[in-house]
Amino acid sequence: MTQELQLSTNGAAPSEAGRFGTFAGVFTPNILTILGIILFLRIGWVVGNAGLWGALAIIGIANMISLLTGLSLSAVATNMRVRAGGNYYLISRSVGLEIGGAIGIPLYLSQAISVAFYIIGFVEALTSIDPFQSMEPRLIATGVAFVFIVIAYVGADFALKIQFIILAVLIASLVSFFLGGLTSDTSSEPVLSANFSAGLSFWAVFAVFFPAVTGIEVGTSLSGDLKDPGKSIPRGTIASIVVTATIYFLVAILLAFNGTADQLINDNLAMERIAVWPVLILAGVWASTLSSALGSILAAPRTLQAIANDAVVPAWVAGRMGSRTEPRAAVLITGVIALIVIWAGELNVVAPVITMFFLNTYGMVNLVAGIEKLVGNPSYRPRFNIPSGVSLLGALGCYAAMFLINPIATLVAIVVSYSVFIILQRRSLNHTWGDVRSGIWFALSRFALLNLEAGEWHVRNWRPNIMVFTGQPHNRQQLIEISEWLSQGQGIVTFFQLLVGDVRELNMRGMRDTALKHIRSYIDDHGMKAFAEVEIVSDFKEGALIVVQAHGIGNLASNVALLGLSSTHEGRVAQLELMLGFVALRKSVLLLRYDERRGYGERKRIDIWWQRRGGNADLMVLLAHIIRQHPTWHDATIHILRVVDSEEAVDDTQQYMQALLENVRVHAEPTILVREDTTQPLFDIIAERSVYADLTLIGMRLPKDDEIAAYSERIHRLSQVVGSVLFVRNAEADEDLLSPE
Repeated sequence: MTQELQLSTNGAAPSEAGRFGTFAGVFTPNILTILGIILFLRIGWVVGNAGLWGALAIIGIANMISLLTGLSLSAVATNMRVRAGGNYYLISRSVGLEIGGAIGIPLYLSQAISVAFYIIGFVEALTSIDPFQSMEPRLIATGVAFVFIVIAYVGADFALKIQFIILAVLIASLVSFFLGGLTSDTSSEPVLSANFSAGLSFWAVFAVFFPAVTGIEVGTSLSGDLKDPGKSIPRGTIASIVVTATIYFLVAILLAFNGTADQLINDNLAMERIAVWPVLILAGVWASTLSSALGSILAAPRTLQAIANDAVVPAWVAGRMGSRTEPRAAVLITGVIALIVIWAGELNVVAPVITMFFLNTYGMVNLVAGIEKLVGNPSYRPRFNIPSGVSLLGALGCYAAMFLINPIATLVAIVVSYSVFIILQRRSLNHTWGDVRSGIWFALSRFALLNLEAGEWHVRNWRPNIMVFTGQPHNRQQLIEISEWLSQGQGIVTFFQLLVGDVRELNMRGMRDTALKHIRSYIDDHGMKAFAEVEIVSDFKEGALIVVQAHGIGNLASNVALLGLSSTHEGRVAQLELMLGFVALRKSVLLLRYDERRGYGERKRIDIWWQRRGGNADLMVLLAHIIRQHPTWHDATIHILRVVDSEEAVDDTQQYMQALLENVRVHAEPTILVREDTTQPLFDIIAERSVYADLTLIGMRLPKDDEIAAYSERIHRLSQVVGSVLFVRNAEADEDLLSPE
């Protein structure tokens, strides 16, 4: 179940949190960031290039992506107790720390770059008037950046108090523009169709415009400072998107009817020409760009602080440096990044970079909400509930827009995010909250199991799903080794330990949990792909029969039981009795006698003793073929040995076996042996021919109850003279496991 992290470092103490409500903490910061540099300095350029219809399409697509993301964001935010970190926190707590970090680091960089982006826009507007025209823009931008660094260093309380003054200036400038646009008398034709400048296209213009709608990140990033994030984020985010989208549509329409394409493209302050009181447009430009930069320099450090609190980046990055509430170390780092971009970037160059980073983040937010809904975890109970299709459509829109804007940059963004993910995964970061990944695997497993159950089973799809009765694996290394060869990553291996005793007593003593923990540790330490099972039974034999019946789900059930051949007569008798029960339950049985002295020799030769097709031979050939696929047996030769009673039968048998092996596509060398004396025991022939084999496979018959003791002795005698041997009993004796059809 999705759980919130219980570490104090990831949430503010009660006295340090809950400072802002919906209007001050989400709506107003979002409004001031969205109605910023693009509105006053680039919306005319967008209309001039794309025409009114193209501009409306760009605004509509961008705001639709923003709205879908806002809905997804609201859904995820109302499903958990949101703490500091904004979108990073929501993503990491939903899909895991590795993916959260892979998205969070680029998200932070995009927010830090946005600081420079907005400051560059402010300076661009400032240097268009006297006496600033002769001044070096980057020096002015550097001075403004230092002012903002100081404001953010002092604290968010001071910064958010300033925003209400800025909001008033912004409203006044928009009123001035709308009054001028509605009352102006222009004789020029409206700019309806596209007039793209050289090298531009619809999606290139979209890339420049899209940062306008990324302002919803600001309010979310202040999540740790909100009184009630679960209520404030949905309300403030959706309201800010609707209000600002309406304003952008209206501004684009008025601009199209109040200027030519050339005027709109070449005059960044076209709104000033149209406004009733032009000075208010300049004030609006300065106020909006500065407020956007201020919002970003408040948001970015908080994202970085949350990432550092999760140990994704060094802990010192989250340092408060004497403040109770402000991430001052992160503020300084953000300031350095902003200064670097100011001296290296230009507005139309920086905008697409921010666009790619934010689209990647928006896409992940939508995916999180869509997957959570699709997976159907009982823990996913958002107060703001939306269909999964809405979120998935938002994700599709984000990633499609990325590719349409710049496929190469999209691939670079994906590679960067994936590289961060791999690095974090290798660091094996620990976290104490659940995420949606287990739900995804559960949903996929359920889907696969139901389809497997509904499908008709065919023998050609047979693969070894092995129950290995190991006890504690470190005591049965040889069984572990051969099970790994036989599974080859294609079958399912389960290590079993049966504890004989009273369920209540052993459970109370914690023996089952302890044994299970040790097996799982062994699996993890050796990098194996296997499962662990420990069951408490009152009797080993009866318990084993119950376990093999209960193990598995539907058609995904174990079909092979692997045991180490007992060294005692009583143990072998018990194993043969178990074999009769296992085979009756259609579980094939493998008994391994491992030669401690020779081991598996040089792993160059595998002998199979063939009696007839369709019995144990099919399974033995298939198992030998699988073993040889393992790198440690890759140079081995499979020898199939068959005994006949006369020379006349040699040629026909040789041809039959050769044709059979070619038909089933198994590379092996058939050898036909003639038993000169029909009374000669097969035991002697096997002992003579396989004494130097590295592994010998011998089929077992099903002895009658009164034959088990004698059969146990025969198996023991044979196992003493041929080195490591695998005794095989095929439970699918009536099936053709080697069928090429």
